[in-house]
Amino acid sequence: MIGTVLVANRGEIACRVFRTCREWGIRTVAVHSDADANALHTRVADTAVRLPGATPAQTYLRGDLIVKAALEAGADAVHPGYGFLSENADFARAVLDAGLVWIGPSPSSIEAMASKTRAKELMGLVPLGEPTEADLPLLVKAAAGGGGRGMRIVRRLDELDAALEGARAEAASAFGDGEVFLEPYIENGRHVEVQILADTHGTVWALGTRDCSLQRRHQKVVEESPAPGLSEELVAELHALSVRAARAVDYVGAGTVEFLVADGKAQFLEMNTRLQVEHPVTEAVFAVDLVALQITVAEGGALDTDGPPRARGHAVEARLYAEDPSTDWTPQTGTLHRLTVPDTVRLDTGYDDGTEIGVHYDPLLAKVIAHAPTRAEALRKLAGALERTTIHGPTTNRDLLVRSLRHEEFTSGAMTTAFYDRHLAVLAPQLPDPYAPLAAALADTYGRSRFGGWRNVSSQPQVKRYEAGGEENEARYRHTRDGLEADGVRVVHADAHLVVLEVEGVRRKFEVSRYGDEVYVNATRLRPLPRFSDPAAQLVPGSLVAPMPGTVVRIAEGLAVGAPVKAGEPLLWLEAMKMEHKITAPLTGTLTALHAALGHQVTVGSLLAVVQDT
Repeated sequence: MIGTVLVANRGEIACRVFRTCREWGIRTVAVHSDADANALHTRVADTAVRLPGATPAQTYLRGDLIVKAALEAGADAVHPGYGFLSENADFARAVLDAGLVWIGPSPSSIEAMASKTRAKELMGLVPLGEPTEADLPLLVKAAAGGGGRGMRIVRRLDELDAALEGARAEAASAFGDGEVFLEPYIENGRHVEVQILADTHGTVWALGTRDCSLQRRHQKVVEESPAPGLSEELVAELHALSVRAARAVDYVGAGTVEFLVADGKAQFLEMNTRLQVEHPVTEAVFAVDLVALQITVAEGGALDTDGPPRARGHAVEARLYAEDPSTDWTPQTGTLHRLTVPDTVRLDTGYDDGTEIGVHYDPLLAKVIAHAPTRAEALRKLAGALERTTIHGPTTNRDLLVRSLRHEEFTSGAMTTAFYDRHLAVLAPQLPDPYAPLAAALADTYGRSRFGGWRNVSSQPQVKRYEAGGEENEARYRHTRDGLEADGVRVVHADAHLVVLEVEGVRRKFEVSRYGDEVYVNATRLRPLPRFSDPAAQLVPGSLVAPMPGTVVRIAEGLAVGAPVKAGEPLLWLEAMKMEHKITAPLTGTLTALHAALGHQVTVGSLLAVVQDT
């Protein structure tokens, strides 16, 4: 029997595994980088072990140090989570060689399926040879790992070399393996997958289907089970192919077989030899704990030979990311002051209030999961819960998720992997509440003075300025002997934390919170502005500033001061949260300044370069 489990991972998945371990009476061991010394997963574990590393992300790729930590902490089993070393056969072998239990498939199964190129060969699929114009568009894809890292779309052959270079660099950074391959890119398919679970006694379960078509940067955003609109024949085919794949490599444990479905036909993509991020929707529909079943199988226990429990209802999961969809999904960093989700849904997260969101890891804040008798009810339940979620901290994709869950193409089940290519412009914009600045100003006034800021000259309005969503906003109001007045709005109540306004006969409540120089009014983040701007703080036209904190990992070949550049031309690349982000020229002209250098760490707003119109 397993008594102590070390999770060779961090964040949300580590906390998720620890939760099951606690319920089962199993002791837990966390590992952490220096950047994660006070992270939630280190605090909820019974024991935590520091791992030295060159960079925080590379720390979790040091299998030798993780095995050593497991032995020193008295663990008798290792759970890999997802990402990092979860599909690394050498790591699995090292765990077993150390006399520890590996809560996952055998090293030989991982080797057979973890490389997408070898997996395709095992399934009898011929890899793409030398690409031609007829093969376009193409997808460059990392052979190891997943999560959208190491992937690039190629629409012209002259883009191929740059795409290969970028994909290799990103894959090597994320997985320690820079191997990539090419496959045809299907524009309007659906991403459908099957959860499998196998024991050491020859039983293999196929637990329904999941649809993961809503993706950005080839990384899933919304997942659901079962996949809507599939025929019984197609579902049976997907199950049969998945079980066949598992049996072909003597698979043991939890895994996922992924397909691209188009025109009623399924194309095998890959098999992930680990627990998936989206596993909670399967747990909800089948009323099982997949982590508990992983432990059972690792201990030699048997699955029911009659198959899994009967599926009930529908489940949907939304991934809450610290990113701004309206600015090319740029990751966001800073302090997560508050995260509160209604208790009508399940929340899986690796963060709690006051946690710092850094630049080193994936920007996933949390997963929010709803389960209901029907798909329509599950979508409504999840959208409503997200709408009522309080997030005080970096910009997130919360509004995008709510709009996506209510979009007609998604609610009708007609979505494809190109959903955001078609609808992002409508779904992404951040829309601050127009009355938030007024509420912030009123709360600020009452917060600073017990007299409410009343003054005798009522003809002159009070004016306060705030930045919200990248735009300046003014709040104007007057103090009179009869109370507060604002154009077109009746002030029903105002104090430091709550403002109630009556707008066109409808009363609206505004909760106000402050954290340093940030003010949050319900879901809107505001930054107070000084009455007069500083002219010296203005950047010259053509200035390129860092949209996020990160590391300069590439600079365009031959780029130097005095070089001509074209609008939209890539100049340099930043790595943030394990993905590369391209910085392009804002206009056609001449590069007149280059402040970025390879390896430099930059912060938000750092001046990288200047391009001037010549």
